[in-house]
Amino acid sequence: MATAKKQISESQLLADIKAQRFAPVYLLTGEENYFIDIVSDFFEQFAVPEEFRDFDQTVLYGYDTDMRQALSAANHFPMMSPYQLVLVKEAQGITKDWDLVDTYLQKPSERTVLVFCYRHKKLDKRTKAYKAIADKGVVYERAKLYDSQLPEWIAERVNEAGFSITQKGAMLISECIGNNLQTIVNELSKVFISLQPGAVINEDVIERNIGISKEYNVFELQTAIGRRDVVRCNRIVNHFADNPKDNPIQMIIPSIYNYLIKLMIYLQLPDKGEAASALKVSPYFIRDYADAAQNYTLGKLATCIGYLHEADLRSKGFRNSGSVTDGELLKELVFKIIH
Repeated sequence: MATAKKQISESQLLADIKAQRFAPVYLLTGEENYFIDIVSDFFEQFAVPEEFRDFDQTVLYGYDTDMRQALSAANHFPMMSPYQLVLVKEAQGITKDWDLVDTYLQKPSERTVLVFCYRHKKLDKRTKAYKAIADKGVVYERAKLYDSQLPEWIAERVNEAGFSITQKGAMLISECIGNNLQTIVNELSKVFISLQPGAVINEDVIERNIGISKEYNVFELQTAIGRRDVVRCNRIVNHFADNPKDNPIQMIIPSIYNYLIKLMIYLQLPDKGEAASALKVSPYFIRDYADAAQNYTLGKLATCIGYLHEADLRSKGFRNSGSVTDGELLKELVFKIIH
């Protein structure tokens, strides 16, 4: 069994699992469940040969088990395989006796791979369990990606699959699907099966396979707002109003907010040459911010942020909007921003 590693990259962790270089215990934790699921699936795929899994692979669920049962399973010896896997999914459902992990790790089973999948949140680093796992095992923690990181992450997934994607295409997917990595992966899979290896994924391909309109989407709305293009804004907003289920205002408002905040940052940059780094966007899009900066002042943008806040409250029922629909609310909001 391998020695413990206090810090490890995802690629190294997956390589170790595939090569069966195991630590005695793993804690997969954090707010981004997608990464936890990827590593968990790797353990199930590579820790125990398929023909021995009925004997030497135990999967428990935190809401249906307790720590004593998990550690009791870990103390068994494998029957057929070099290692047995004890995988505790939804480990955050175990609410007591975590300190027993420290006791177990005083003399862990050398032929057991014990894995805790602690989803949605983090195990308290002050606990004995966390400290013991960090000292004698592996803690793999992944926070949710920032929205600004999504286009690059999408491009990496596309490249890994043997394709490429335009910068605008990656931005379009990130803006329209949001920060749900599993949903993004599922949608990309629809694209991959329709293309020849090495193909380029652009806005036309995305519209055809995912259903995101290349003309009527929140990314194009941001661009139209930046240009104060009244006609284009009205066309997009009217489309959104006619298709509210596909374009919920609760997703549109945060996107416009993020765009206007970045525009405020751009206006205040003493060195516009560092804009891409400061805004955490591709240099490809800086021209759009430069153009929009000619149409807005900091004072106007601050007022627009107020409009967004008010519209957000009204869309969630915290302000009396009477019989105003979300579509009408969005039309009113965009009108105020661009006038």
